[in-house]
Amino acid sequence: MKIGVLALQGAVAEHLRSLQLAGAEAISIKRTEQLEEIDGLVIPGGESTTIGKLMRKYGFIEAIQQFSEQGKPLFGTCAGLIVLSERIAGQDQPHLSLMDMTVSRNAFGRQRESFETDLDVVGIDEPIRAVFIRAPLIQEVGEQVQVLSTYQDEIVTARQGHLLACSFHPELTDDYRLHQYFADMVQEHIANQ
Repeated sequence: MKIGVLALQGAVAEHLRSLQLAGAEAISIKRTEQLEEIDGLVIPGGESTTIGKLMRKYGFIEAIQQFSEQGKPLFGTCAGLIVLSERIAGQDQPHLSLMDMTVSRNAFGRQRESFETDLDVVGIDEPIRAVFIRAPLIQEVGEQVQVLSTYQDEIVTARQGHLLACSFHPELTDDYRLHQYFADMVQEHIANQ
C-alpha cells in the first residue's frame, strides 16, 4: 500500500511519518504522473488559496479529480479540507469540488487562537489529540456525508465514501490513529478492486 502526500505546501514530512507509523509506504507527490503509483493521497494543511493556485499551475486539479473518480481515497487536513470541498463560504471558486460540504475558512480564528483538544471520532476507540491552527470548519454537509466528529457543536471531521476530511492537524501529534483510519480506507479500496 502506497500513500502519497501532496508536497506543494504544508507539513509534508509530518504526514509521511504518521503514514509510515500506520504501516503505509509513504511518498511525497510533486508531479501529477506520480499519482499513478499510489493508492491514496493526503492533501495537507497550509494556505488553501496558495495550494489551489499551485495545484492549477502544475495540473493537479484535473489529475486529482481523475484519481478520485477511480475511487482512490483522499484525505484533506485543515486547508486540505477546504481544497476537497464543493463549497467555500464567501468564495466563488472551489478547488477540487469533490466533497459535498460547505466550509468556512479560518473559522476558529487567527494563529494566536490556535488550540489543542481531545476529540471523539466515530470509528476510533479512544479520543484523539487534535491541533487546531487557523482551522476551517464544516458548516453543512450533504446526505452522503457522515459526520465523524464535532467540537462545540461544529463539524470538524467528516467522510463521504472514499473522501476523508478534518479541520485540524493530526500529523502534529504522535497519535497516528486518524492516519491509520485513512490507511484502512486505502486497504479496503485495494481489496475491493
